[in-house]
Amino acid sequence: MNVDELVRDALREQATEQPPAASGFADRVLAVRRRRRTRRLAGAAVATAAAVAVGVAVPLLDYGKQDARPSGGGIVVERKDTKAHPDQSPPREEISVGGTTLAGYFIPETVEKTTDTAVYQRTYYLLNPKTGKYAKAANWSWVAVAPGMKTAAVLEQDLPASRIGLLDLTTGKVERWIPVDHGVGGLAFSRDGRKLVATTYGENPDLRVKTEGSDDWGQEWTSSRTGFYVLDVASGKGAWTEVELASDPDDQGGTFLNTRQDFALTDDGRHVWAGHPMGDIGKQFYDFTGKEVPAPTGDKYLSWSVDAGKSPSGKLVAGDFAGKKWKTSSYVLDAATGAKTEVRGQQLLAWVGEKQLIAWDIGKNDKNEFHQRLVLVTIGSDKEVPLSGFRQGNDGHAGRWEPIFGQP
Repeated sequence: MNVDELVRDALREQATEQPPAASGFADRVLAVRRRRRTRRLAGAAVATAAAVAVGVAVPLLDYGKQDARPSGGGIVVERKDTKAHPDQSPPREEISVGGTTLAGYFIPETVEKTTDTAVYQRTYYLLNPKTGKYAKAANWSWVAVAPGMKTAAVLEQDLPASRIGLLDLTTGKVERWIPVDHGVGGLAFSRDGRKLVATTYGENPDLRVKTEGSDDWGQEWTSSRTGFYVLDVASGKGAWTEVELASDPDDQGGTFLNTRQDFALTDDGRHVWAGHPMGDIGKQFYDFTGKEVPAPTGDKYLSWSVDAGKSPSGKLVAGDFAGKKWKTSSYVLDAATGAKTEVRGQQLLAWVGEKQLIAWDIGKNDKNEFHQRLVLVTIGSDKEVPLSGFRQGNDGHAGRWEPIFGQP
């Protein structure tokens, strides 16, 4: 087999392996309400704040001489199926690479409702599969894009919602509504797209209140999360499961969770899980009756705050900020052993096959850690390929867009 055949085979294999990344993960780390939680995440934050120069983005990707990668190998070149727009931020035209596509994005804004309350509100821009462009979808407070990128599950603006819409991404119309008896605040599809997990809340999980002694908006002290539905997408049928919250004795009646702490399905579809900022392993797993269970094999090293999650094979897990070999880098972990390998990129967002990921990263010689763009990074390589333009402003600044990835 010659080099050209090897390259074609590698690209074909990677293009068929990529699953959708769960939507809405960025919101899971929107705010950490207590000082103890802040300390838990402080290590990554401090490391990120130290970001300075990064390498030059060039089109050729290779592994070089280093072979300290958790799996795979072979030839990696600039992908022929890449659609990049380094001059666009937010993007106007489709961004995709190796089957992994920017299905949409949202721009968050804290909207004041009364003198003492506000709502963290998202304005969505979704990819129209027919036109290849992103169009504003202002009706929705929450959007989860299904595998295939033809349908999205949506919630109307007033949360918790009493129904779930199935939106045709080409026409922009809701084709079907699924009514629910318990108010829903968040949605996530299973890896195969056949099931939908709906997290239920007693109150709006995006509500904000004035923090004591300041004019800043923050989360309430208590979470109103009540449980979850696991719904069959085709029929809309499924059962609701209650999950009781443990109280935090040190927080004067508060709970351990952030006000928004959504559930998602594990890759095998047998359990649901969610982040738990104060838990021993940072997450909790449940069976469909609501009983808490140990972390399933292969899920021990999942991080609820890292969007990319597990690789298509399930053998690798995207990890937190590293900043060791490079000023901006992240860890990729072996799902079985936890062994770490560094890869370029400030924040890992989505897998492209087993060897590459889409990430946020800063530019060459850029000393502002918030001046980020989407890039393609490769395990074992110090090269990056820019995919979008740079986001402007610091974290929380108006107009900073948050990506949603999917598989066409």
